[in-house]
Amino acid sequence: MTHGHHHPPQPLSPEEAANQRIVEVLASKLRRRQVVGSRAAALETLLVLRQVIAKARFWNIDQLVAIIRAVGRRLVDAQPNEHAVGNTVRKVLHHIREEYHTASKGADTTATSKNYSIAKFVLQGQPRKHVTTQRSETKATLKENDAEDPDSFARGLKPVLMEAIQDVLDELETVYDNVSKNAKDHIHSDEIILTIGMSKTVEAFLKAAAHSRKYTVIVAETAHRYGGREMAKSLSSTGISTFLVPDSSIYALMSRVNKVILGAHAILANGGMFAITGSLLAVTAARAHSTPVVVCAGQFKLTPLWNLYHEYGALDFGDPSKVLGFNEGDLVDKVDVVNPYYDYVRPELIDAFITNDGDHPPSSVYRLLKETYDDEDNEL
Repeated sequence: MTHGHHHPPQPLSPEEAANQRIVEVLASKLRRRQVVGSRAAALETLLVLRQVIAKARFWNIDQLVAIIRAVGRRLVDAQPNEHAVGNTVRKVLHHIREEYHTASKGADTTATSKNYSIAKFVLQGQPRKHVTTQRSETKATLKENDAEDPDSFARGLKPVLMEAIQDVLDELETVYDNVSKNAKDHIHSDEIILTIGMSKTVEAFLKAAAHSRKYTVIVAETAHRYGGREMAKSLSSTGISTFLVPDSSIYALMSRVNKVILGAHAILANGGMFAITGSLLAVTAARAHSTPVVVCAGQFKLTPLWNLYHEYGALDFGDPSKVLGFNEGDLVDKVDVVNPYYDYVRPELIDAFITNDGDHPPSSVYRLLKETYDDEDNEL
C-alpha cells in the first residue's frame, strides 16, 4: 500500500483517512453483493475514484497512480467477480496517463511523442466547448515535485482529470442507448430471437429494435434465479411478442430461432466471455443449427484476462442447494453439485459483440483491449 514512501508509515492525513472511508464503504457493499451488476459496479467505482482524486495529495504522476492502484486493489479484493470494477480502475489509469502526457508536453520537450489523442476520447463523451482553453493553461503550470509548491502539480492536473472521469461517466450513462442505436440493423421483421435471463443491455437493445420491427422473442427463464421471468415481463409490457420457456426446451426450439442475442458478464482477452449460466447451452444449440449468436455488451466489460479457470465456468458459485435439495439423503454425499453463476463461452461460438463503440468480431477484442488499457495495469 505504501510504496513510494521509504520512511516509516506516517499517520494518515485527514484527506487520506476520508478517502479510506469512502473506499471501505464501497468495498463492503461489493462484498455483501449490495452493489450487483457490471454497470452499477462500474458507476460506483467511478464515483469513488472521483472523490479520491479530488481529495488526494500527490506531487508527481507516480504517486497519483499508486493511490489509484491501491484503491483498485482494495475494491477488486472485496469482489473479484465484478470484473467491471478493475476495468474501470484500469480505464481511469489509462486516461490519467494520457492527460498527464498531453498536459506535460508543453512543459517538457522530452515527453514521449506517442500520439495520445485526446480528440477520440472526448468524442466518446459529449464534446466540451472549453476543453482547449483549459488544457493550454495546464501546460504552463505542470511541474512535478516542485519544492516551493509541491501541491501545484495536483492543482494543475486535477481539473483535467475530473473532466476525463466525467467522460468515462458519460460513456457509462449512455451505454445502453449506444449499444442499441443500430438494433434495427440486427433484427429483422418476423424474426424469432432467443435470449436467456435478464440482461439490461439486451433488454434495451430488443426494445430499441421494436420501434421499427415486429418480431418475436423467446426468453429462457434461467432457473433457479429466474431472471428470464423479469425479462419476459418487461419485454411483453412494451408490446413485444414474448414467450417464456423452461431452459430444457432451448435445444428443441433452436431450429425455429433466427438469432441468439445474449448479454455478457465479462469479455475476455481471447474474445471469449463469462455469461450467465445457461449461455453455453444456448450457444451450443445455436452452433448445431448454424444460428448466429450476437452478444450485446458495453466496452467497459472488456477485461484483460484470459480464462484461467476451467472450460465451463468462472470461479463464482451460487448455493448448490438451489439445484439439489439436501433432503436427497445419501445421494448428496456421492455427488459434487456445482452451480456456477457464469458459463465460459469460447470465442468461436460467438459471431459478434455489439458494443457502445461499434460491432466487433471476437478476434478484435485483443486489439481493443490494447487501445483501452495500459499493459502495466493488467495486474492492479
